[in-house]
Amino acid sequence: MASNDSDSGPDGGERIPAAIKILVAGGFGAGKTTLVGSISEVAPLSTEELMTEASLGVDDLSGVEQKNTTTVALDFGRITINEDLVLYLFGTPGQQRFWFMWEELATGALGSVVLADTRRLETCFPAVDFFERRGVPFVVAVNCFEGAHHYEAEEVRAALSIPPEVPVLLCDARDRSSSKEVLLTLVRHVARRTAAPA
Repeated sequence: MASNDSDSGPDGGERIPAAIKILVAGGFGAGKTTLVGSISEVAPLSTEELMTEASLGVDDLSGVEQKNTTTVALDFGRITINEDLVLYLFGTPGQQRFWFMWEELATGALGSVVLADTRRLETCFPAVDFFERRGVPFVVAVNCFEGAHHYEAEEVRAALSIPPEVPVLLCDARDRSSSKEVLLTLVRHVARRTAAPA
């Protein structure tokens, strides 16, 4: 039986797609778990737990008072972009007390999505700073919450002092197609940076 070239690697064996690790970071309640869940082609692994009285006075709930669960380790999902590319998504915990985990999660990551919540824009500053300091390519995705004031992408760019070469886009983390566009924007951004002369 003849082999299908599209399913074969250069040596005639099965083609193995490139696996790329992507982080989804941002402030507490910005929608990281929602984005991973909306796009993952497998049942996402989530370490969300009910918030308890132990978080009172520790986690800042201003602007997200209705939130009753929180990620305590990571979220994990997977999406196949095409036969050559699979993205593995790792959602980081947003609260400051879990930031020590970011360093470990960032190991081997090709890029990151920083989710911004315009109700609490300042909560994404630490994620932006983290990736800038480590030279990890990132995009800023503004999660448009119902009832929140609408800002244009360029207004958010100015507020966060994001350089012009870093993509900033609006999204709805609940919507699969919107989340996919965020990831494709990141992949294109990483590819441009990789192709750019040193």
